[in-house]
Amino acid sequence: MRRFTESASHPTYQAMLEVGRAQKTIFVARYLRLREPQREIHEDLNVVESFTVIFSGKGADIATNRREELEMTVLCLRIPQAALVYINTLMLQDVLAEAAWADKLTTEA
Repeated sequence: MRRFTESASHPTYQAMLEVGRAQKTIFVARYLRLREPQREIHEDLNVVESFTVIFSGKGADIATNRREELEMTVLCLRIPQAALVYINTLMLQDVLAEAAWADKLTTEA
């Protein structure tokens, strides 16, 4: 990639930019046309927002400069992170348990 980005006029770099723009346009068109992607994205944003509130409260700053308290605060952050990972795993399991995925997902050696 570095070779392509050094010269922004490289044809491969320009082509990759155009493909990216096309993908973005397709995504935005689907998002605006269909309600389901809108719901999914807003649900995901709500999860991230609630996670931020859990950790930072209103200020978004850690209100201490004492090393022990900083370490404890950062270590406690792992609890809601682990909870969100667990919730996401359960949601993924529910989706993958649907019959539509049974034929698509196979084990590969």
